Amino acid sequence: MTEKERLIELIKQRAFKCSETPVFRLSSGALSRYYFNLKQVTYSPEGQYLVGKLFYEKMKALHLSPKAVGGLTLGADPIAMAVARYSFDVRDPVEAFVIRKEPKGHGMGRQIEGNVKAGDSVVIIEDVVTTGGSTLKAIEAAEREGLRILAVIALLDRCEQGGRRNIEARGYPFYSILTVNDIIKETTEGQ
Repeated sequence: MTEKERLIELIKQRAFKCSETPVFRLSSGALSRYYFNLKQVTYSPEGQYLVGKLFYEKMKALHLSPKAVGGLTLGADPIAMAVARYSFDVRDPVEAFVIRKEPKGHGMGRQIEGNVKAGDSVVIIEDVVTTGGSTLKAIEAAEREGLRILAVIALLDRCEQGGRRNIEARGYPFYSILTVNDIIKETTEGQ
């Protein structure tokens, strides 16, 4: 079993629900037949390893060499940490950063935390993309800080509501490790 196949299996076991009719309310307000709570996987030890390795290998396959990876808290946080850890283990360190939903109300008032500064190249990461709304917020915050965005990579593209299109319309290439079709295909084949 490959790492990708194992990740699909973990998602099906822990993080995926399906209904005959659209009953799951998404953050966009729309209803869907599918629900994903990928934190059930990305916060687990095995999930951390798989996600860190698959994101790192995806960046290498795309010839992306960012200084750091990160995205909007909370979904991107465990992925960023997993990539940073895996990259260190293979002796090619990539920093992790976190983007708060709003700038901090005290101290330095920062919205982005991590070892990044204006001019650094980064990859914006996300757990699930539907409309791309949270990813676009992360992009806007990174642009305000002067970060140079190389691409956006999501763990799962739901292939609904134009997320990919919205991100690409903003001028950034979009990639995903998995799509909803990987999960549905695997689920229907396994029945």
